Amino acid sequence: SPCLALGLYELLVALPSQLQPHVSCPEDNTFLREIFGERSLHSLMKSLLSVHDTVARHSYDPELPPLPDDIDDDEDSVKIIRLVKNKEPLGATIRYDEHTGAILVARIMKGGAADRSGLIHVGDELKEVNGIPVDDKKPEEIIRILAQSQGAITFKVVPGLKEEAPSKEPKVFMKALFDYDPKEDKAIPCKEAGLAFKKGSILQIMSQDDATWWQAKHEGEFNPRAGLIPSKQFQERRFALRGPTVTLPLQRTFTGFRKSFRLSRRDKKTNKSMYESKKSEMYDMADVPTYEEVTLYRRQNGAKNRLVVLVGPTGVGLNELKKKLLISDPQHFSVTIPHTSRAKRNQENDGVEYHFISKHLFETDIHNNKFIEYGEYKGNYYGTSLDSIRSVLSKNKVCLLDVQPHTIKHLRTAEFKPIVVFVKPPSIERLRETRQNAKITSGKDDKGSAKPFMEEDFQEMVKTAQMMESQYGHLFEKIIVNDDLSVASSELQLVLEKVENEPHWVPVSWTHS
Repeated sequence: SPCLALGLYELLVALPSQLQPHVSCPEDNTFLREIFGERSLHSLMKSLLSVHDTVARHSYDPELPPLPDDIDDDEDSVKIIRLVKNKEPLGATIRYDEHTGAILVARIMKGGAADRSGLIHVGDELKEVNGIPVDDKKPEEIIRILAQSQGAITFKVVPGLKEEAPSKEPKVFMKALFDYDPKEDKAIPCKEAGLAFKKGSILQIMSQDDATWWQAKHEGEFNPRAGLIPSKQFQERRFALRGPTVTLPLQRTFTGFRKSFRLSRRDKKTNKSMYESKKSEMYDMADVPTYEEVTLYRRQNGAKNRLVVLVGPTGVGLNELKKKLLISDPQHFSVTIPHTSRAKRNQENDGVEYHFISKHLFETDIHNNKFIEYGEYKGNYYGTSLDSIRSVLSKNKVCLLDVQPHTIKHLRTAEFKPIVVFVKPPSIERLRETRQNAKITSGKDDKGSAKPFMEEDFQEMVKTAQMMESQYGHLFEKIIVNDDLSVASSELQLVLEKVENEPHWVPVSWTHS
């Protein structure tokens, strides 16, 4: 530093003579000599250099304890590792090997402190933590020592098998179809390492190396450290062990803007159940709701609109919501025209109120799976065909369709890319307040009859909604409570605008077909 200061002083004194050839008048030359020869400038520079030296000598690295000096010479394979840990967890789990009695590193959580260091690997045998031998301790005791340690931690480990270099695999995202809380999970190897999530959460899967416990983090979350979640196979197995669940028949709500066919409770006693389905309504083990691999999808200009599927119990107001959308923009929204095998009445036109076809043709189309839903009422068939949905979409319109929830899975295809909206009723108390003067359609295919809501209608509506949400909630992308029709309609319209204009997570199969 003194040598540097002296050299700088000499440089400042010499500068005026060095600059002289470039100075045009004597006054400028005198000015330069006075400036660079000023002692106060030299003192200032000397002080500045002194501060620089002081700062440069200061170490900002964390203070690490000295290496232990009791390492045996024959311990060639032992590694001494120092990690600086702040308040974040270390991001590693350990296990006890019952055969050898060793404490082994079981997992390295992706993005955690241990993973970022690159020094600790799965299979490494832990010998000491901060100089404390671990061979007589249970994993819980060691975890306690680690949790209480702050700053630098020193590990003595015997390296396990050398790990292969990580391959750069494409990012995998899963939509969670169930709620999960690791604190409630008795099977998880380390509750603290678990990742909690809700149904509908988008998870980025960081590792599937373990067949039972995947590593994941919430999509878009800043925290780089992954957490443990049950794997798809493991969770399916656990759900299966709880036993099959029977899907109870739900009151049918059939589509059609001009007509709505519902069976009243009186009709149920004497008529066949409306809308029988060839597909079994029993719990399908292939549809156990665990995870679904998803990707971001944005509708391109010119692409067909996504099908809008509305689901809800009878009386909740699906038809009213559809009417509001149709009136708001009839060029943009449309509904399907149902098929029937009954004879055309006066004033009716084929392809307007219905597509009128023979009973034989209707049965042939049923056999060929051309209907998404169908049923029989007073000896006549009624149904919604897949082609009627395609017809609306081919006109570049948004097709509004309400169906019974068990048919949703048959519509979830790359062709239709449905957005499923569940319309649920408010509380029974609110239903009593808001539906006092309203009427419920009984559902007969005549001039249409309606009767005031009864208390049993409210109870059935709420009960059915709970059943639908419990059994099919993992398929619902949006839930709207129809408390006030105008508010619910505005909310639905906003949802549909976002679907058309913003990217959304959809099953990978919809974009890779």
